[in-house]
Amino acid sequence: MASGPVNANTANVGDDAVAQATGESRETWFARLDEEGAQRDAWVHKAIATWLVAEHGVDPWWAQHVTVAYEQARGIRRPGQRQDGTYEASVTRTVELEKTVALRALAAVVERELGTAPLALNVTAKHPTARFPLEGGEFVLASASDRAGGRSAIGLTWGRLPGDERLAELKARMREWLAAVEA
Repeated sequence: MASGPVNANTANVGDDAVAQATGESRETWFARLDEEGAQRDAWVHKAIATWLVAEHGVDPWWAQHVTVAYEQARGIRRPGQRQDGTYEASVTRTVELEKTVALRALAAVVERELGTAPLALNVTAKHPTARFPLEGGEFVLASASDRAGGRSAIGLTWGRLPGDERLAELKARMREWLAAVEA
């Protein structure tokens, strides 16, 4: 698939990493899935991932990766598209803050920019999140997770978009919000 406002699944994970983690290259998995009739018989996402895990012992995270890559390579799913047909855009950044402090700072930025408080703010989870509901069913999810050295990865996902037209604009907007989180 051509690169657009959202990268294809294969853009961020190399073929060597896939082969090392799953025992096969992406192209080998794609050929095996084609041989099994995954595209011809219109296997749904869950069927592909289950086949990789149950029949071939692929780790569930890697099974999801291979499944999405296969769907994108075969034109079943576009970059940024979710299984339900909606789209989402995500951005991340590493900051020099502990994850709870980082999430609270990010949630404050998002609240200021959206003009609405989070529906839910969970700072006690392993991966803390804040969820902001928007009109039309869309949402923004802020998240934080630990990184080495007391740092955190913070992220934003704008989800349930009906199409891919706004992906580039929203990614740029969310990158500005991430940049506003000070260490």
